Amino acid sequence: MQVNVSIGQNHHFALHEALLIYRSTEHQNGSFGNTFITLHEVNADNCAKQPRLGPAKTLTIEFVQSLVQALGGRVAVEFLPENVIARTERLIAWWTPAQKSQMFFGTTQGDLGGINGAIFPQPALVWLAMDHSLSIRALKENRRPAADTKLCVAPYWNVYDTGIVCLGSMRAPDASTVASIRQWEQSFYESEFTHGNVGRLTRHPGGFEGLWKELAGKEEFPAESLIELPETVEEFMSGKRRGHDH
Repeated sequence: MQVNVSIGQNHHFALHEALLIYRSTEHQNGSFGNTFITLHEVNADNCAKQPRLGPAKTLTIEFVQSLVQALGGRVAVEFLPENVIARTERLIAWWTPAQKSQMFFGTTQGDLGGINGAIFPQPALVWLAMDHSLSIRALKENRRPAADTKLCVAPYWNVYDTGIVCLGSMRAPDASTVASIRQWEQSFYESEFTHGNVGRLTRHPGGFEGLWKELAGKEEFPAESLIELPETVEEFMSGKRRGHDH
């Protein structure tokens, strides 16, 4: 029996191949152990009630690549500027040196109306855009980080302890590409910072509000106000310290 799937009026798909995934029954650190995959042709027989799997075949790199491309995983050729740290099919990571930017504050929490829309010095930052989400960390030193560079808490409201930004009013781009980098940055700064998602965001004695009230119109962000983390750039990009993989 041939199995067919119809999508719309002009697309018809027939079952030709199947992948079988085998995992060891032993768990290692909360995850499955060894895993292997076999590829099988599907033999259609009008007399049979169900399709039959053919003998197992070796899964080749060429087949996997073609499958990824068919599922939309092809990455277009892009020129990578110097500020890009890493790039995969799902994510792009980059850094920005210390700079000045306008910031906006909502009325959900705190009293920052007096400095709403002012220009503030910003710390050097590491940005990670992946799957329509944005994460950020701060850098103690104003230079391009290495894989083992330790990161700091990004001193902003709307950011969780994992570094993930609560998008809220942010107009986030749909892509995670080189071309979308500027839009990610603009969307972050043009959104309203409305509430704190973690306990401490800064070493400043006045906390978040005291820090930014003091920085309105100033020239340089005080690196000593940043809270250092044990997390490295590599760990941030891979999600190791957050308990999951990207």
